Amino acid sequence: MASLVIVGESEDVSFTKPLGRLSVFYYGVGHMLNDITASCWFTYLLLFLTQIGLSPRDAAIVMLSGQVADGFATVFVGELIDRFGHFKIWHTAGSLLVAISFSSVFGGCLPCTILHSNSLTLETLSYSMFAAIFNIGWAATQVSHMAMVNYITLNSTSRVALTSSRNAFSMVANLALYAIALVVFGVSKADTKENTESQYRWIAYSCITVGCCFVVVFLMGTKEPRLRITLRETNRARIPWAYWFRKILYYQVAMVYLLTRLVLNVSQAYLAFFVIDDLQMAQSAKALIPAIIYICSFVVSVMLQEIPWNGKRLKAYYCAGGIIWMFCGVSVLFLPRSINSFMYAVSVFIGIANALILVTAISMQSVLVGSVLGGCAFVCGSLSFLDKMSCGIALYVLQSHKSGTSPEVVVNSTHSFDFSVTRYGLGLVPAVCSFIGVVVTYFMELDGTIVKPLCQPLLLE
Repeated sequence: MASLVIVGESEDVSFTKPLGRLSVFYYGVGHMLNDITASCWFTYLLLFLTQIGLSPRDAAIVMLSGQVADGFATVFVGELIDRFGHFKIWHTAGSLLVAISFSSVFGGCLPCTILHSNSLTLETLSYSMFAAIFNIGWAATQVSHMAMVNYITLNSTSRVALTSSRNAFSMVANLALYAIALVVFGVSKADTKENTESQYRWIAYSCITVGCCFVVVFLMGTKEPRLRITLRETNRARIPWAYWFRKILYYQVAMVYLLTRLVLNVSQAYLAFFVIDDLQMAQSAKALIPAIIYICSFVVSVMLQEIPWNGKRLKAYYCAGGIIWMFCGVSVLFLPRSINSFMYAVSVFIGIANALILVTAISMQSVLVGSVLGGCAFVCGSLSFLDKMSCGIALYVLQSHKSGTSPEVVVNSTHSFDFSVTRYGLGLVPAVCSFIGVVVTYFMELDGTIVKPLCQPLLLE
């Protein structure tokens, strides 16, 4: 069994003292590049690809290629980090890949330009290749940053402060994206393929610039963690995978985490489609409504940090968030376009529900891992693998069934709506996943009090 030790009494004391505000700030900004590019990925990728001429199925292939690459990379990187450490090296390498490749994901088909070809097959292959590269870099940055928090300090309060800071800047990153998008969509028109590509290229470049600035701040302000894992009974500071696979709680937490990510990612992917195609709202709405969701999530996330957590509260708050999402899903499913402004109210409750299920789902991982630091990165990687694969497959299946026609449902004589794939993606899928997540959580056995040091951020990536 691996245990954490520090040589020297003075170092032991220093690592149990609370961290200063600057240390917390420097760590918190380290995931900004990942956050802002991931938000753009899930919110606008499918919309962008279909607007430039790719079929819904081809757009889904691009998304799936990135998700699959991300899923396998998280497991691989997590295993290597558990073995060798060097968090900042992994973080830097991943950030470089993200910055270089993301501009090509939204920057047009580079091979098509070089070969002077308009082939949709070549275009799909090109976007898929850069999507895979982007997600490999994204995974390296994510796993290294998430696992680092437990090696920076032994102080549980400081660990919560680090993860709270990370979550706060995650919300800032998402709001920055929608502010950028609101400006770009407002000052330029997407009346041709070239203009559409130009719109999203400017969004991508702006995201990369903002994110890279914060990565530099993180690298300059955060030192490589000096805590070390040593062994008492074995010759390697690593927990075997079978240790986790023998735990029933691992499967329960994995299921809840998977369902939570399905709720968030699938709904985010279809939100822009829904407000533009189904509700026929103004172009600015595809930036304004997501911004409302993230503002509400941020406020609730900050409030949740003031609560002393235990197992019962984790379950209660997750169930509350899941139930709210069920009502939101039903509202989306039957919302007619004649009262599309009601979507602003629905977005407030979606933001609240997102924060509730996200905070508690990640907190359940903390209960699962406890103080077993030797397997922290593996747990993060394996659950992220399930998340990426399930989201990729779900989006591919939904996009494969997307067509230009949907059965129209008439409500009264003046209200109508379509049971479209978009409504299923934003309404039905999150509602069903929330219901299953609530059921699994209800039967989950968690400790009455969380007294072990946290090994996973309370708030998400």
